[in-house]
Amino acid sequence: MDFLKQESLFAGSSKANQPLAYRVRPTTLDQFVGQEQLVGKGKVLREIIESDQLPSLIFWGPPGVGKTTLAEIIAKKTQAKFITFSAVTSGIKEIRDIMKYAEANREMGGKTVVFVDEIHRFNKAQQDAFLPFVERGSITLIGATTENPSFEINSALLSRCKVFVLHGLKVEDIVQLIHQTLKNPAAFPKQAIEISEPAIKTIAEFANGDARVALNTLEMAVNNGDKTGNQVKVTADSLHQLMNTKSFLYDKHGEEHYNLISAVHKSMRNSDPDAAVYWVSRMLSGGEDPLYIARRLVRFASEDIGLADTNALNVAINVFQACQFLGMPECNVHLTEAVIYLSLAPKSNAVYKAVTKAETDVKHSINEPVPLQLRNAPTDLMSELGYGKGYQYAHEAKDKLTTMQTMPDSLVGQTYYEPTEQGNEIRFKKRLEQIKHWEKVHRQGGDNDG
Repeated sequence: MDFLKQESLFAGSSKANQPLAYRVRPTTLDQFVGQEQLVGKGKVLREIIESDQLPSLIFWGPPGVGKTTLAEIIAKKTQAKFITFSAVTSGIKEIRDIMKYAEANREMGGKTVVFVDEIHRFNKAQQDAFLPFVERGSITLIGATTENPSFEINSALLSRCKVFVLHGLKVEDIVQLIHQTLKNPAAFPKQAIEISEPAIKTIAEFANGDARVALNTLEMAVNNGDKTGNQVKVTADSLHQLMNTKSFLYDKHGEEHYNLISAVHKSMRNSDPDAAVYWVSRMLSGGEDPLYIARRLVRFASEDIGLADTNALNVAINVFQACQFLGMPECNVHLTEAVIYLSLAPKSNAVYKAVTKAETDVKHSINEPVPLQLRNAPTDLMSELGYGKGYQYAHEAKDKLTTMQTMPDSLVGQTYYEPTEQGNEIRFKKRLEQIKHWEKVHRQGGDNDG
């Protein structure tokens, strides 16, 4: 079958023509760098791989941290038939062909491991095609994804897989990887590479946790180094030219998008303008739509500041309009101004709490009738039925207050807005206390107009 041609993860070209990252890819766990929490001695993933007792697995982590390398190591270790394909180029037909083969292999007493790279790119129908075969053990599924499996993988399929989270590599991990690579005869055959420790560390820091970036940078640095015979010297100048732009890990529709906007919110809520400015800059550098950030600032102005600073919403709305008018890159300074203002403003979530508490009551009192005194009576019949009877017009009262009931009967006495003493909200707190005191006195005395 055609799909069996995909058995080898990295077949198709000679090693000399492959990128450095493929030429030196580890083939054993002892060669694997990083993820000690998973593959260190005695750790669970290492024991699963070494025992060849594989459940269905999901490897979740950012690019270049070893997801596909672990799949290659499993492919060499397992006694099962190992089939791999990419979610980018494969469809339902290829999945069905593989499942048909796996089912036949199971009936013959064999095992089939299927590795799916970028499994999050499969739609629901494609993912559903795996489910019955995973359930009855026809295949062991191994998926690799850069996206949060909770959002991108069907819950039924996810519940049958063990998820392992891989983290971005530490600088010291990448330094170790580069040293290991330089000793590998497949890395730069027939060349003697001279590179200083500071240069190696510079590459490791530039890689931002991504082994593939580190090795690609090393390869370019060697290719552009000073050559004398078979000697190659990597210079500081050549490195500087290669690393004048740092890449950002940012998916505007993925988990990192939500992580970063969460960091913006929580930094502003914690009154830390420096952190908030940093996270917004990260989002903008990653290509985020400034209007998305501006909309979230408008929400924050009411949710986390509210009446503690009545100008906060004005600032947020003005900045939203400025972003509409100017766009990037000019509006970055306006967003930064708003973020600083909102970070330093006094904080109150009293308005937000009032909304959520009222919404809860609404769900339980959805059919509560409006009191007659609050209803208009545009027809004679409605007047005869008592609509508007007992209505008290506050503007005609001496204190502009009345004792008229405005809540439904079942909610009389319920309180939603409980102002704090932060910023301007103390004025609203005092005003509300005055109103409640007036109502208490006049209800007791039966006086409606003060």
